Amino acid sequence: MKITCHFQPDSSEVDRWIRHFSQLLPDAEVTRWQPGDAPADYAFIWNPSRQFITEQTRLKAMFNAGAGVDAFLKLGLPVSCPLIRLEDAGMGEQMSDYVVQAALHHFRGFDRFQEQQQAALWRQRAPSDKADFPVGVLGFGVLGQRVARDLSAHGFAVHAWARSDRDTIDGIRLFHGEHALGEFLAATRILACLLPLTPETENILNRENLGRLRRGAYVINVARGAHVVDDDLIAAIDEGQIAGATLDVFREEPLPRSHPFWRHPRVRVTPHIAAISLYSDSVRQVVEKIRRIEAGLPVTGVVDTGRGY
Repeated sequence: MKITCHFQPDSSEVDRWIRHFSQLLPDAEVTRWQPGDAPADYAFIWNPSRQFITEQTRLKAMFNAGAGVDAFLKLGLPVSCPLIRLEDAGMGEQMSDYVVQAALHHFRGFDRFQEQQQAALWRQRAPSDKADFPVGVLGFGVLGQRVARDLSAHGFAVHAWARSDRDTIDGIRLFHGEHALGEFLAATRILACLLPLTPETENILNRENLGRLRRGAYVINVARGAHVVDDDLIAAIDEGQIAGATLDVFREEPLPRSHPFWRHPRVRVTPHIAAISLYSDSVRQVVEKIRRIEAGLPVTGVVDTGRGY
C-alpha cells in the first residue's frame, strides 16, 4: 500500500504526518508527493495542486487534513475517488472551547472591563441574564453540534440552523432551509458561524443578514473568512447593530497588517487557531478508514462535491 502526502502552500509539517502514518501502518510506503511520482493508493492532502489531481488518477480515496474542503473544491476538477474530510480529530473540543470563551467574554462584558483597565477605572457592572443572550449556531455539522451542546451546558439558550433537516439535540431548536434563516437570525443575540464554505454560504454574513440579528448582537466566526462581508460587518458595528465580533478566519490569511479588523476596538482577532487538527487523532481516524475501505466497508465523512461538504 502506498500513501502520498501533499500540502500547499507550506509543506513544512508533512514529514511529521508521514512519521505518524508510518508508525500506525508500518507495512505501508508513506511518502511526500513529488511531480511525476508513481500512482499511490491513498492521499493525505491540504489545498492540493492541480498537477497532483491530474496525475494521481488511481487513488482509492483522498483524505483532507481538516474539516473544510472548500480549497480543494475551488479547483473544479473531476475526481474519480472519494474525498473524505476529518470529522473531529481533536478539533471538536478546541472549537467548542474557543466559541464558549468568546460567548462568555461578551456576555460577561470583559471587553468593557479591559477598556476600564486602560483608564484605571474601577467600576462594577450589574450581571446579565443568560436568558437575554440566546445563542444561534449557524451550521449544525459535527463541530456545530459539539459547540451547541457545550453552550447549552453553560446555561445559554441555544438554537441552530442547517441547510437541510436533520436529527437535533435535546434542548436545542433546529431551524433548517433558506425559508427559516430569517427567523433563526431574529432569535439570535450571539451568533457562532460554523458553516462549510459553499457558493450558497459565501457572503452569508452580509449587511442584510447582520441586520436581521437582534440589535446589539455579537458575531463569532470560526468557519471561513469568506462567510463575512468585511465592510458590512464593520459598518454594522459602527452603527450599533452589532456589538462586536471575535474572528478567527479571514478572506486573506495572514490577515494583512493594513486591514481595519486589527485596529477596531470592537473586534478581536486570532490567527486561525480555533481548532487545529491533532496529529495522532487525525492519523488514527484516517488509518481506521483506510482499513475499512480495504475491507470493503463503508466510511463516514465522504464529501458530496455537489453540495460542498
